Amino acid sequence: MPDSPELIAYTQRLARLTAHVDPTASSPAADEIRLLADKIDRLPSINVSTMVDFITLYPASVYTLGLAVGLSQEKLKNQLRQALGTSSWVRAANEDPAAVIAWLDSEFDLLRVLDAQRSRAYTFGDVLAARGTSRQTASRAGTTGLLIEDQVEAVVQSLGLPYMMRGRFVGVNGRTAPADIAIPSFDQCMIAVGCKGFDSTGSKLTAAVSEITEMVDVHRPHQYLMAVVDGIGWLSRMGDFRRMFDHYESHRIEGLYTLADLDLFHDDLAAAARRVGLLP
Repeated sequence: MPDSPELIAYTQRLARLTAHVDPTASSPAADEIRLLADKIDRLPSINVSTMVDFITLYPASVYTLGLAVGLSQEKLKNQLRQALGTSSWVRAANEDPAAVIAWLDSEFDLLRVLDAQRSRAYTFGDVLAARGTSRQTASRAGTTGLLIEDQVEAVVQSLGLPYMMRGRFVGVNGRTAPADIAIPSFDQCMIAVGCKGFDSTGSKLTAAVSEITEMVDVHRPHQYLMAVVDGIGWLSRMGDFRRMFDHYESHRIEGLYTLADLDLFHDDLAAAARRVGLLP
């Protein structure tokens, strides 16, 4: 069964949540990466023409270029899919190498970063700094859900609504379910909001959908459920995303929003709050 136009439109609004880190060095252990890096190092110059020719000859080198600008394999796949419609860098390089180089340069300053790293002499301190940057990138990737929570919390505060953060709200027959924000409280919850954001993929997205499903199963008829869901990691877990979107299309949750939809979320939240008597 084909995806609904509404689902397709939603996925097109999914945005990258984590800030890009522009590292000074990337030194993977794989022999193939070392070989390709050596070939890049021996190029007479770094410009659009030489790099288009290079990935035309070595399509697999797009992964090496991704590492050079600080993209892990997973992030490279996700962002290629968003920008060029495929997660395969070999396919992208074979089909349109100029588009690949143009994208890497416009989004991640590829040519300048490559030229700077080729001409630099690296020290032990640089090795440690690169490792620290790698950990910092992983740490930032883990904060995407909090980033959404912060923006949703700001909307709740702008309406002057009482609320509680990160807990379990009480639903039918005293059962509880997770909520990132409960209005006005977890014990007396009238509106529960889930905040789910991921730029990377993995089992945590399945777990996020399970949390939304638990909210659906537990909530009482008079309780409103909303979710703010964003991040390009969902593009690699469309099965999970469809399960979650089905709750919205089946009217088991009242609203599903990306960060680009926060104005609509504000209006819908205000309307729900008026219906339950939390706003005049």
